[in-house]
Amino acid sequence: MARLILRVAPWLSVLAVALAWELFARSGAVTPFMLPKLTTVLARIWADAGSGDLAHNLGLTLYRALAGFAVAALAGIGLGFAVAYNRAARWLFDPLISVGFPMPKIAFLPIITLWLGFHDVSKISMVVFDAIFPVVTATLAATLAVERELLWSARNLGASERELLHEVVFPAALPQIMTGLQVALPIALIVCIVAEMKLGGVGLGGAMITASRFADSPGVFAGIVEIAIAGYVLVRLMARVRARLLAWHPETAAPASV
Repeated sequence: MARLILRVAPWLSVLAVALAWELFARSGAVTPFMLPKLTTVLARIWADAGSGDLAHNLGLTLYRALAGFAVAALAGIGLGFAVAYNRAARWLFDPLISVGFPMPKIAFLPIITLWLGFHDVSKISMVVFDAIFPVVTATLAATLAVERELLWSARNLGASERELLHEVVFPAALPQIMTGLQVALPIALIVCIVAEMKLGGVGLGGAMITASRFADSPGVFAGIVEIAIAGYVLVRLMARVRARLLAWHPETAAPASV
């Protein structure tokens, strides 16, 4: 029973919000256009799932977000290591990273649209452009923070630079790199949704804008719920990947019993 309570407890706040939503929408304080009932929204999601629209829109959004995230992850990790270990790369990219990281990258969407058009390439490029910065900064910080004693010990044992990178630096930096990836993943989904809203087309963001233009309030709120669920699932899956990759790390060890 105690274990069941611990599993259910984190969802009590979500259930409370859902109940408050349903009761407030039924109270008559707002019109159904301003806030449709949660049951109406869930019925709309069920109808979209039955018609295939939900799978189509969700599939395209996840494809764009995950494709951009994958490119940002690979390029960001590579660039982070290059900046950390190559003086020329640090001289070239460090100022760009420092300036670009705090900048709202969505401001470049009109430029990317002019260059690449309104299709998937522009949306994926926008995701890459926004999601790469957390990965680069996390990789750079983690690489530079590796304990020098580990590097000295590995060199004294005859490790080459490539072996040093693969056997010492990367494992030591992996926890912080994974943190950067966990930050970048929801950013990828958010930017993808915003790009779909701005550029139109099929996808969760595009479906929400279309529903808004036709004053389809349940369709808009259904999109919000769908995005929330998709984001939660992605974050949980990323946490499982982290636990699997860091099975050797102390952070995944079970807490000691008292």
